[in-house]
Amino acid sequence: MATTQEFRISDTLWERLSPKLPVHVPKAHPLGCHKRRVPDRQVLDGIFFVLRTGCQWKALSATGICSGSTAHARFQEWVQAGVFAQLWDVALQDYEDLIGLDFDWMALDGSLHKAPLGGKKTGPNPTDRGKGGVKRSLLTEAQGIPVGLVVEGANRHDMKLTESTLTSLPPAAEAARQTHLASGAAQGLCLDAGYDYAQVREVVATFGYTAHIRPRGEEVQAKRAGQKARRWVVERTHSWLNRFRHLLIRWAKKPGNYLAMLHFACARITWYKCLFG
Repeated sequence: MATTQEFRISDTLWERLSPKLPVHVPKAHPLGCHKRRVPDRQVLDGIFFVLRTGCQWKALSATGICSGSTAHARFQEWVQAGVFAQLWDVALQDYEDLIGLDFDWMALDGSLHKAPLGGKKTGPNPTDRGKGGVKRSLLTEAQGIPVGLVVEGANRHDMKLTESTLTSLPPAAEAARQTHLASGAAQGLCLDAGYDYAQVREVVATFGYTAHIRPRGEEVQAKRAGQKARRWVVERTHSWLNRFRHLLIRWAKKPGNYLAMLHFACARITWYKCLFG
């Protein structure tokens, strides 16, 4: 269908994704027959369509890509195998090899989203009349490439998620960061006033970062001609993630499923930047 083409995995991206998918080993059937397995490429197209458009799984059948039940079952299988976290790691390694992750300046910030169905790692959203919500805490490098991510309830304070976010870097990103640190280069971490606590500064220093915390009003007053803003990149990356409509509202009750879709989106963003900068 012409309307679904832009929401499918490209051939170039499939070449990078396919080696990370588990090899299917067919189980013996008591009658000696099996229904033909839907190809992984087709199913991944379906999962990406759900991620990109935010449609329900059962609505996927109407697109002609594959059935919603098949896509959801394969998605659960791949979540258990850690496939989507691996895809993000591979994407970061590709970016490091082609362009280079920039750890001179990093930015950390949280974003609140609705979670109407509740589930683990949700909580009352203080900005939405106490309704159920989820918070994603995101760490980016200087160009906005996502390099760290955790999910918690909407009522968790940003400062409580600092350490877990800084420890969530995939292996490729952490290896690149350690190489950067070993070279003697400084690593600045830009934070807003919600992180202005002694505990946060201590945690940040433990990881080798230099904390830069300043309220927005002071930033505007202190801005000089030619000075480059640095914290906004994490807010832009949150906006990039929101273009994947499945992530805008958390409908998944299982936090692992929501996190897997976030990892898939982070991988897609990173690979896109590899190709187009």
